[in-house]
This record gives sequence, C-alpha cells and structure tokens, in this order.
Amino acid sequence: MENVIELQNVNKAFKGFELKDLSISVKKGFVTGFIGGNGVGKSTTIKLILNLLQPDSGDVSVFGLNYKKHEKEIKQRIGFVFDHNVFYEHITLSDMKKIIKPAYKNWDDGIFHQYVNLFELPLKKSIKTFSKGMMMKASLAFALSHRAELIIMDEPTSGLDPIFRRELLDILHDIMQDGEKTIFFSTHITTDLDRIADYITFIHNGQHIFTKEHYKIEEDYAIVKGETNLLDRDTEQEFIGIRKSNHGFEALTTNKQRTANLFGDMVILEKPTLEDIMLYTKKGNDNYVKSYS
Repeated sequence: MENVIELQNVNKAFKGFELKDLSISVKKGFVTGFIGGNGVGKSTTIKLILNLLQPDSGDVSVFGLNYKKHEKEIKQRIGFVFDHNVFYEHITLSDMKKIIKPAYKNWDDGIFHQYVNLFELPLKKSIKTFSKGMMMKASLAFALSHRAELIIMDEPTSGLDPIFRRELLDILHDIMQDGEKTIFFSTHITTDLDRIADYITFIHNGQHIFTKEHYKIEEDYAIVKGETNLLDRDTEQEFIGIRKSNHGFEALTTNKQRTANLFGDMVILEKPTLEDIMLYTKKGNDNYVKSYS
C-alpha cells in the first residue's frame, strides 16, 4: 500500500524540546488522525511535512519525493487547511482567488465555484467579515480547487460550533469517496476522529507511540477498573498509567486480552476514548515513553 507521507528517523531539536527518532507513515486514500497533547510535537511534525522546517537528521518524503529536488512538484499536490486565517483580510474571496490561482498548474475554476456555491461563500465580501466557519470553508475550497491529492488539516474544527463541525466532517467524508485523496488531520477534538478517521497516529513528548487502524485501538486498548488490592509491583507493569482512589484503581492497558486473562472477572474492562489514551500516556510516561505497535 502506497505511503503518501513518510518520516524516517527524524530528529529536530529546539531549546527545551525535541522530536526524537520519529518515524511515521500516512497511507494513500485514507484519513489519518494525528493526536497528542499540547507541546508534544504535532505542529513541528506538520511543518517538517510542509518543508517549513528541515530536520536535523532523518528523511522526510511526500509522494515518494524529497523536497531538495522536488519541492515545487510536491507543493502543487498538497492543500492546506489551518485553524487560523492565512488570507489577506482586506480583499474579497474573488480577489484572493486571483492571487492563488496562478500558483497552481492544475487549478480548476469550475471546481472552485462548485465549492463556493456548496459552502455558500460570498465572493464579493471582504474576507475580514467571514466567520471562522466560513474561513475554514474558504481554505477547503482553495485546497480542493487545484486538485490537491493530500490535504493537511491543522486543528480545522477548533473553535467551531458542533453543527458546523458535523457539516465539515460530512464534507470531508464525501471528498474521500473517490479513493484518490488523502487527509492528514491534526486535532485536539478527538471525538471528530471517531466519525472520520481510518488510522490514528499518536505522538507524545516528541516520540511516536503508535499508528493503528482506528478499529484496532478498541481491540487492543482498554480501561481497567478494579480494587487496589489487585495491584502490586508486577501487575502495575501491565498498565501504561494508573489512577488510584479510595474506591479502587482505574488504568489503561495496551493488551486487553492479556489483561482479561490475567485478572479474569476481578476487573471491569471498558472501551477507552482517544482522550483516555492521551491522558494515561501522559500520566504514566512523562519521563519515559515506550513505543507500541
């Protein structure tokens, strides 16, 4: 299966933070959700994928090409949707199109107007009058109008009301039906990924924790609840993170079947959310992160 994005053993250091030996891949024709807490390296990773930053070591390729020789070709095939305005606010959407259109050899006015009509975007109003939802639709319209094969979305639903978030996710679902496009979707709102993501890539403290098919997470991971007398030095090693209280313990396991065999009916196993996985990974592994596949 073709990988649209590949990072291999990428390192990037800043004062107080570093990406450490990061290797991830994004498969063609799917939606990959990109998750992790604040300051764990998501934005840095996206900037590396877009060649806005260069790695200290390691390799970044997009469509099987590297930026040193193929930057223009790669960027012709990528669309960007960010959580902030990247347009000139004092001009209209129609004027903005005149600026953007010449940069893309595959620009299609018909597709642009199709999405402008679908999204009910005003062509003649100043962009500064747009709501955040309208700005997001405008970004998506521009990304799709040059037939982008890879759409990179950085917090696209942040700050949007639930109704518009649902509408945007439905639009993305429709876009994916031809199997030719790939979406890399970075978000803090992990419930959005339950509706649309085929794969989940999780990073923490600059390291890759896992990339899994969404349904596999439910098969492998579980929230475990039981009495604290079940815990000792050995059994605690079964969990990523543990929360203890007077009423018992709650923990996260990466091997639901092993945990079920070990504890039997002495514990309750529940489906974890992506937020649960992020929380327990932070709680249990802030000092040491182990990669699970």
